[in-house]
Amino acid sequence: DQGKVPLGDLFRCYLSTFRARKTKVTRADFYVLEDLAIDAAYRFACRLCLKAINAGTKVHLHLQDEVAIKTMDELMWNYPPGRFLPHDVLSSEATKSPVQLGCKDPTLQEGLLINLSEEIPYFFGRFDRVAEIIVQNQVSEGRVRYKFYRDRGYPLQHHQLNQWED
Repeated sequence: DQGKVPLGDLFRCYLSTFRARKTKVTRADFYVLEDLAIDAAYRFACRLCLKAINAGTKVHLHLQDEVAIKTMDELMWNYPPGRFLPHDVLSSEATKSPVQLGCKDPTLQEGLLINLSEEIPYFFGRFDRVAEIIVQNQVSEGRVRYKFYRDRGYPLQHHQLNQWED
C-alpha cells in the first residue's frame, strides 16, 4: 500500500488538470464608427491591434473569408502610415506573431478577439475581450450582436467614435 496515492489526491490532481485557466468573463467592446465603408473598420482594427501589441496582448483578428484575410494582410504592412503591424495568417502551425489573421478556429485561447466577420464566432468566450467594430451601414447588425452578448450576461462597453483617424 506504500505505492498507492490517496484517492483525494488523485481527485485534486484530476480537477487541476481540467480546470479552466480563465476566471473572468469575456468583455464585449462595441466600437461604433461614423464611417460608412467597411474599410474604415479594417483600419480601426489595425489601430486596435497596435494598441494591444503595445500592451503585450495577443490578438486574433477574425475575418469573413480568405479574400478579407488577404485585404487585411496587405493593409497591415503599412497602416497606420509608416508602421508595420507584426502579424501572421493563421495556418495549422503555431505562430509567435502577436497578431493572427484567420477565418477559422484560432490557436489563441486568450487575449483580444477582433471580430470582422458577419457572425459572432462560437469561440469568442475563450478570449478576455471581444471587439465588435461597427460602421454606420452595419448598425442594425450591431444591435443584434449587442443584444446577443447582453442577453447572455456578458459585460459590455460602448464606444462612439467620431473623427478617430486624425
